Amino acid sequence: MKVVLLAGGYGTRISEESQFKPKPMVEIGGKPILWHIMKEYSYYGFNEFIICAGYKQHVIKEWFADYYLHNSDITFDFSNGGAMEVHNNVAEPWKVTIVDTGLNTMTGGRIKRVQKYIGDEDFLLTYGDGVTDLDIAKTVEFHKSHGKIATMTAVHVEQRFGVLDIDKESLDVTAFREKSLADGSRINAGYMVLRPEIFDYLEGDETIFEQEPLRRLVADGELKAYKHNGFWQCMDTKREKEQLENMIARGTAPWMVWEK
Repeated sequence: MKVVLLAGGYGTRISEESQFKPKPMVEIGGKPILWHIMKEYSYYGFNEFIICAGYKQHVIKEWFADYYLHNSDITFDFSNGGAMEVHNNVAEPWKVTIVDTGLNTMTGGRIKRVQKYIGDEDFLLTYGDGVTDLDIAKTVEFHKSHGKIATMTAVHVEQRFGVLDIDKESLDVTAFREKSLADGSRINAGYMVLRPEIFDYLEGDETIFEQEPLRRLVADGELKAYKHNGFWQCMDTKREKEQLENMIARGTAPWMVWEK
């Protein structure tokens, strides 16, 4: 199952960093947050990634092009025509497709643009700025069990994101709306599993995935919630970046499951 990562936005709320690089390439613990997200998926056996790039997409391409070189011990023998000898191989078991999905394309449009790379199969989707200790394998198992088009991970945090109203018995999502300050409902954490029928809900580059497509899924009874009660945190601001950095420094980063 392929993993689609949305990594094309401007990241204006963390402009201290995003003026130089895409937000998913902002580093925590010496590695881009995008790398951390990919390590999460890889831990559960999902190693094929499609990155929806846009703003400063060349930075993402160049980072992956140099990844093997920068993470290996190498001898360059200039007396032998510049021959290169690699002493260790620390490459990830990843296949990474980076697609320029346009500078101003909306989230739904970006997903639509990579349809040909996904094919006619279920796929995973998330944003390039949030980390979690979610058991992704169990999320996929839940998705396969109900047969609906979309599964959305729902978490409890005091944030300002889209709120999910969830039927307690069936776990159907019955409404998708903006969160108010006094609202105690769960929010969309961004970690999703989707059937290929989702592309029927997406139109052109102007399609915002979080608006009309999700509302149509709700109306059609095709959106299920997977409740996650563990850790989830997005990196939307400099303060949130520092929080994640501090967790890594203290050795208390819950999302770094691959180190446990």
